[in-house]
Amino acid sequence: MATATTVQKEKEGVAIKVKTPGDLSGSVVDRASESFDAISRRAFEIFESNGRLAGHDIEDWLNAERELFHPVHIEISESDESISVKAEVPGFNENELQVSVKPQCLTISGKRESSKEQKRGKTVYSETCSNEIFRFVDLPAAVDTAKVIATLNNGMLQLTMPKATKAVQIQPKVAAQPAVMGWVT
Repeated sequence: MATATTVQKEKEGVAIKVKTPGDLSGSVVDRASESFDAISRRAFEIFESNGRLAGHDIEDWLNAERELFHPVHIEISESDESISVKAEVPGFNENELQVSVKPQCLTISGKRESSKEQKRGKTVYSETCSNEIFRFVDLPAAVDTAKVIATLNNGMLQLTMPKATKAVQIQPKVAAQPAVMGWVT
């Protein structure tokens, strides 16, 4: 059952649309797969440029990851009622970020492209840059995905996720069986 997420707009911040499990049509999985493929290609390029030296596969992978993705530094705090996450996403706006929340995990991803061109006389300087972020976090407790609030303010993404209420099962009381006296013949 798909539920709509309530997104509130705060005075200083911009509201971010949060995708819940019902909203996800493979977009996070597709994004993760594309990211994995890009890292794999770059790691192989690094491997080849180093003369195909064996034994450096983890180092090549981590170098490829550093080249392709900017780190997303996060801070997670938990109270009795909610989980709060602060994530640094400098330079990204609300249209370039994708935030999805499942009951026990959070995914933050973003992609932006920028180009810069300067002309001075006959000299032309042109630069195109693509910045991508991707962060997957296991949450310390289940959250209510329908009540997540996300805001973006000066490069800081802040999420407030109320904890899911635990269902209490009530066991029906079984009447005591009368004690049987004597033998049945």
